[in-house]
Amino acid sequence: MPVDHAAEVASGQRFEFGKNWARFLTLLNEERIADAEKSLARMLGYPSLEGLRFLDIGSGSGLFSLAARKLGANVFSFDYDPNSVACTAELKRRYFPADPNWEVERGSILDPEYLGKLGRFDVVYSWGVLHHTGQMWQALGNAGDLVAPGGRLFIAIYNDQENVSRRWTWVKRKYNESKLLRGPLLIGSFVYLYGRTVVKDFLRLRPLRSFTGYGKDNKTRGMSLWPDLVDWVGGYPFEVAKPEQIFEFYRDRGFELTSLTTTNSLGCNEFVFARKN
Repeated sequence: MPVDHAAEVASGQRFEFGKNWARFLTLLNEERIADAEKSLARMLGYPSLEGLRFLDIGSGSGLFSLAARKLGANVFSFDYDPNSVACTAELKRRYFPADPNWEVERGSILDPEYLGKLGRFDVVYSWGVLHHTGQMWQALGNAGDLVAPGGRLFIAIYNDQENVSRRWTWVKRKYNESKLLRGPLLIGSFVYLYGRTVVKDFLRLRPLRSFTGYGKDNKTRGMSLWPDLVDWVGGYPFEVAKPEQIFEFYRDRGFELTSLTTTNSLGCNEFVFARKN
């Protein structure tokens, strides 16, 4: 690895995404898996991934590697966080034990020696990952290099909200630097993000009604509220980009935009690009 993961965590420079994903796996069920499959197929525009080589960069919980495998792809998953690697390996053990068409490794999108051994893929997938590397633009370029001619690149990158994004960067940095601040920052962030919704639900005599369906639609991609909140507040390093920056970056590298979902909030803009050559 180009940098030691444990040292980055110990110095407060990196969030332990893998430990958060391990908690999410306790909530995983068939409905969430089906939602992940639907959202993946919908954005890629493929009803099936049968026989395609699928690369999951920063596989996290392993949910979307699992979704791709269930859609018929030959899957290669890697992550920089050892606990995320363990999560992905656990999902493989549960659903596709000893399957030669799904490989799980530890690796870094910033490590050219490692990437040079992988070859190219029909689908390269990296949802909400590359902006957490600390070197987002290098990571974006490296991900593009792994797409085969005619292949698809599916990424999601945090939307640049300028001053709002700068304030969240401060929150995320403090969360990782001080364990004493983690609880207060999580509670404060929940109130800031969802406080009005909670009050409205109580006034309408339907407490927490807005949260009962969380994770059951394409917008949340089969995810879960609390792990998502922890991931958002703790997710550091943290970089952002405007949609046009991502579009221009890949256009100049021989890619054509085929699908785009944007947000005007704190979330991610989703892009699917096709490699022309």
